[in-house]
Amino acid sequence: MTAGVHGFSFKILTINTHKGFTALNRKFILPELRDAVRTVSADLVFLQEVLGTHEKHPLRYENWPAAPQYEFLADSMWTDFAYGRNAVYPDGHHGNAVLSKFPIVTYQNLDVSITGPEKRGLLHCVLRVPDHDVDIHAICVHLGLRENHRLQQLKLMCKLIESLPDDAPLVVAGDFNDWRQRASDVLKNGAGLEEAFLNAHGQHAKTFPARMPMLRLDRIYTRNVTVREPTVLSNQPWSHLSDHAPLAVELCV
Repeated sequence: MTAGVHGFSFKILTINTHKGFTALNRKFILPELRDAVRTVSADLVFLQEVLGTHEKHPLRYENWPAAPQYEFLADSMWTDFAYGRNAVYPDGHHGNAVLSKFPIVTYQNLDVSITGPEKRGLLHCVLRVPDHDVDIHAICVHLGLRENHRLQQLKLMCKLIESLPDDAPLVVAGDFNDWRQRASDVLKNGAGLEEAFLNAHGQHAKTFPARMPMLRLDRIYTRNVTVREPTVLSNQPWSHLSDHAPLAVELCV
């Protein structure tokens, strides 16, 4: 965290971790991913498709961590973390997580699953910034694959945001699966959110597939903050660490 024109600034990173595997699940690379994430020095990290536990993987991979993946990624750099379990299956479960250098005062995982086996959640965290009279609201997102499900999930997200203080700094980041680019209008009209890359460059960032990004699936939406230097991390090593390219941005309050 550094001083900013409005009091302070903080950096965020969002990445779909693909459960710690490369594209097509060819190699387990969570340790390499942790090394790369640390180099960004983000104050907040938004994770999607992060494993909470898995019974069989530790038997298959010698370097499988003893701790849940979000704790392993947090290590000693991010003192606080929150996990929202979404998909549960016989061998384990995965979901969204937030790693934070700020204390996480409260968090909740809102179930926004619609119908069928696809389970989705919105992980909402309230972060207390030391020495500043402000709380940051962070929502980690991984929306559904079907467009009609996403539309309903976006409406549920707007309803959640309506319950938050109007003047609070708010960051909503993650994998929106919004390949038809419908989400931004819904979130701007329904919740006053602005998308960082759309505002800065006139279009959303290409993030999928990571090795040759074509689809604009991942987003960073904000309210009551100033956005600086939105960046797509699409070069190596990132292009080999997940099937999604991460996004990073500095935010000033």
